Amino acid sequence: MARVMMYKRFERLWHWSQALLIISLLITGFEVHGTYRLFGFEQAVDYHVILAWTLIGLWVFAIFWHLTTGEWRQYIPSSPNKIVAMARYYGVDIFMGGGHPFHKTRQQKHNPLQRAAYLSLHVVISPAIWISGWLYLFYASWAEWGLLSLSLGAVALTHTAAAFAMFAFLVAHLYLAITMSTVPLGNVKAMITGYDDEEEEQTLAQN
Repeated sequence: MARVMMYKRFERLWHWSQALLIISLLITGFEVHGTYRLFGFEQAVDYHVILAWTLIGLWVFAIFWHLTTGEWRQYIPSSPNKIVAMARYYGVDIFMGGGHPFHKTRQQKHNPLQRAAYLSLHVVISPAIWISGWLYLFYASWAEWGLLSLSLGAVALTHTAAAFAMFAFLVAHLYLAITMSTVPLGNVKAMITGYDDEEEEQTLAQN
């Protein structure tokens, strides 16, 4: 096992900035929804819109970085049997003392289940949030765009459901980051310093 620079500087900056923006969007978004009162409705709406455009800008830079560095390969889905092996480990084997079916390397930082989760985030949850949010923001232009057949209620429901899905993803991500490490808060520290252990042994669960 060797200590290596697992997460590059921009990768860490992007990760923490995205986390902060998403949490802020959830806070302001649920206030707009009427769940509680913190900033006031009008301010919450203004903050929510600003945060959304900021996150879009961050994602543009992140997509460019992933494409130019080749890091997009980290998110290529693994085979179904490897995803099942990881799910079995998290659900059963970890409590029975079973060995971890995946070994992290610089080339493969995410286990098969993480890759599947990130794929669902990028292909399902995020598009649902952005498309519904964009439609919500530009509701006044629906007539001009010929979208009067759309239901504002359905758009709002989709946006809220996607927000709950994002919240669930965030909670699961934090839980696994905090608990699934050989040392206390090891995964969190790695995303702060960039350094983590690279395991030499390769197993069937790798890509």
